[in-house]
Amino acid sequence: MPLPYVLLSAAVSLDGYLDDTGPDRLLLSSPADFDRVDEVRASVDAILVGAGTIRADNPRLLVNSAERRAARAAAGRPEYPLKVTVTGSGDLDPDANFWHTGGEKLVYTTDEGAERASRLLGRTADVVPLGPTLDWRALLEHLHDVRGVGRLMVEGGGTVHTQLLRQGLADELQLVLAPLFVGDPQAPRLFGPGGYQGGRLRLLGTRRIEDVVLMRYTPTAPGTGPLPAAADRHWLRTACELAAQCPPSETAFSVGAVVVAADGTELARGHSREGADPVVHAEEAALAKIDAADPRLPGATVYSSLEPCARRASRPAPCAELIVRAGVRRVVTAWREPDTFVAAADGTGVLTAAGVRVVVLPELEALAKAPNAHLVG
Repeated sequence: MPLPYVLLSAAVSLDGYLDDTGPDRLLLSSPADFDRVDEVRASVDAILVGAGTIRADNPRLLVNSAERRAARAAAGRPEYPLKVTVTGSGDLDPDANFWHTGGEKLVYTTDEGAERASRLLGRTADVVPLGPTLDWRALLEHLHDVRGVGRLMVEGGGTVHTQLLRQGLADELQLVLAPLFVGDPQAPRLFGPGGYQGGRLRLLGTRRIEDVVLMRYTPTAPGTGPLPAAADRHWLRTACELAAQCPPSETAFSVGAVVVAADGTELARGHSREGADPVVHAEEAALAKIDAADPRLPGATVYSSLEPCARRASRPAPCAELIVRAGVRRVVTAWREPDTFVAAADGTGVLTAAGVRVVVLPELEALAKAPNAHLVG
């Protein structure tokens, strides 16, 4: 199911702390950075914080700029983004600022916590039970499908950030580094211990803001199972954009492909009719650029804008077979092959029968189809 774009936002000390243990909130950002955060809030559909952050910081989470609120209203959006919190127990303070400022409020909780939250908050917020335990993927799917949230800003706390990153659900991390040390082992840290996805994050950009530095990162490591990670959407979108580079054709699809190692390293990319070969397929072009003995291939993921072909007339081996021969065990695609040129095409069936996991992200199907509109309407 489609999910919102999840943006994690945090400010930390040089030694990685979110706060100290004093009675007052430690201010890590500068005035200019607070204004940047206000700008980001104005750009999103919803802002989420954990219930612990509400208890510890009593935030309002508002768009403070009247001009930005007016711009949202002029665009037909609510003046304030939807405010969201997550609690397992449902133990919430009904007098907190969170409930009495801004626009709509939403609580995600467990079945058990829903009764307590509803009793405490009354009509102040909508309460959504997620089952016996908190399920982040179910939460994000509900935000997207039921509440229409396309972009979600997450402002803490550290436990929430940790869980979203560990589950591969964060699309971007915006981290502000403040020029001070906390040094107290009892103070809250940004990220907790646990099993994170492997590989290095990709740096999207840096920016100096008075005496702090903003760093923007995105995860690159592919998912490992049947459920897509945030990085899967990034790489598949890249493959779909590659399809637009294909020389036009009336007799073949325009397809892009990227091969990515388990640690997020791009091994190769290709697109249909690349170079001087008028019949080469995208997956074929990408795999040909990788040494067949590369030990990273068995753990790699092939991203293809169109389902790898199961049959073809131009070459002896279809792309599904080439992927199996290469030892790749995971494929992510946006669009199942239609019957335009091959009846009952089923590259997914060929791959699955060979033990390759196939993940389809239909939310990117329109992007994959765009350079093929003249073929499929």
